Amino acid sequence: MGKLIVIDGLDASGKETQVKLIFEKLKKEYDKVIRLDFPNYDKPYCEPVKMYLNGEFGKNPDDVNAYAASTFFAVDRYASYMSEWKKYYDEDYIIICDRYASSNPIYQLTKLKEEEKQAYLDWVYDFEFEKLSIPKPDMVIFIDMPPEYSFKLIEKRAKETDHNVDIHEQNKNFLIQCYESALYCADYYKWEKINTIKDNEIMSREEISQMIYETIKKGI
Repeated sequence: MGKLIVIDGLDASGKETQVKLIFEKLKKEYDKVIRLDFPNYDKPYCEPVKMYLNGEFGKNPDDVNAYAASTFFAVDRYASYMSEWKKYYDEDYIIICDRYASSNPIYQLTKLKEEEKQAYLDWVYDFEFEKLSIPKPDMVIFIDMPPEYSFKLIEKRAKETDHNVDIHEQNKNFLIQCYESALYCADYYKWEKINTIKDNEIMSREEISQMIYETIKKGI
């Protein structure tokens, strides 16, 4: 089977940039490398995800419970796997993902009471990897950017690119809670954490990319 490597993190943490950089580096060394981006906004099976993020089910993330929202994103991954990249996984490709199943607990765990969280973690793992049978990642790399830094980048991106800010990005308190959930999940699932801050400044994308690259190379 192929190698499935996930790069995840909060909004504006640099996931997309890092996936592109890592993909280009690995292409120089390996013949069989592809990259994936989740959610698949341009595909019809992503429609519930878009409706949720656009606020059509409620303007607050908590308006849609963790299990329903998780199902929207999981179906997007399942449909993508079955229709687009299963053949590459079966042919031993290295697959670099911008987000994956790791994003469900990062963004949905915060909606639950403390005593409900373990049941959700058990459910979402079983649902995606056992019931839907999408591939388990060989490595998840969490780009650790504290919210106070990512907030500034979200605002900058919205101004410079006319980016449509979704219901997650609009809610700073929600994203702070998601960051706490992400740190918990990183420890719980044994994800690789990449620090992005040095001397109270965001490190250059090249520095961050090199750390991610070295981490991936140890696992290939």
